Amino acid sequence: MIALFCFLISFNAFSEEKLLDKIIAVINTRVVSLSEVERIKETLPARQEIAPFIYNVNNNSSDSILSSVINNQIIRDKISAQGYVISDDHVESRIKQTEEKLGLNRASLLAFLKTKSITYEEYFEIIRESMEYNIFATRIIAPLITITDQELKNEFYKRNTDNKALSFTYDLVDFSIQDTNSTKEKMDFFLASLKDYQISGRLPPEFSNVEINDLEKIKGDAVSIEISKVLEQSLEGNFSKPAVFGGKVHVFFIKSKNLVESQTFLNAKDRIQDEIFTSKSISLTKNWFDREYANYYIKRFL
Repeated sequence: MIALFCFLISFNAFSEEKLLDKIIAVINTRVVSLSEVERIKETLPARQEIAPFIYNVNNNSSDSILSSVINNQIIRDKISAQGYVISDDHVESRIKQTEEKLGLNRASLLAFLKTKSITYEEYFEIIRESMEYNIFATRIIAPLITITDQELKNEFYKRNTDNKALSFTYDLVDFSIQDTNSTKEKMDFFLASLKDYQISGRLPPEFSNVEINDLEKIKGDAVSIEISKVLEQSLEGNFSKPAVFGGKVHVFFIKSKNLVESQTFLNAKDRIQDEIFTSKSISLTKNWFDREYANYYIKRFL
């Protein structure tokens, strides 16, 4: 009887302890507990400092944190399928490299982690996740991203529209029609028709007498202020806005647009490329996860 009584007491204590935690998600065979998400929430600022791309959540809601846990599991599965497994030895080696780079020893690292309320075991796994994410970003996402010179130049021009020190040379195609009574609606229709013409090779009958002239190596300071202003506001690979001068309506297609003094652009090129890459990476990564979720059994209980 005494043994049975002791068993019932221990069983009740065990049951109460188990009730303190619960399953809040299942990712295939991976179970995520409430305590795991709550612990991440408690240490989120430190995790964001150590691995900002992994814990890039807009708020510390349980749902947002759970999404990052799910994403980390999918990343681990995906790179593992490609033969990339981050072992404990790999993680330990990376931590030692970090210590050497920062001039820390293990004792000072542990003291630092204590100030961040992170255990060494948690830090170890965050570093593993960070290494896995780097492989994911370079091997899976980066090959999907292309950035053309035209994109770089256009982004630079957008940021420097008010920079009076910049001067350009252009390769243009000038499309013009007689300006008998050009209303805004007619000019807008002319521009839309030229965009269609670029694809179909056909123009409406009212623009059948359009004049087309190739203009190469035109300097911005060699044309009128009105034309220069239109060209400066136009991007490479695009049509300009319609402009009226010389008794005609002109629309320019910007085949190329280059800085006369290109060093200004070259100085900013790498920074702009990094920013465009980051922006595209964020968008592509989100779309990638949206597609990948369909290949998983994911059940949330929040």
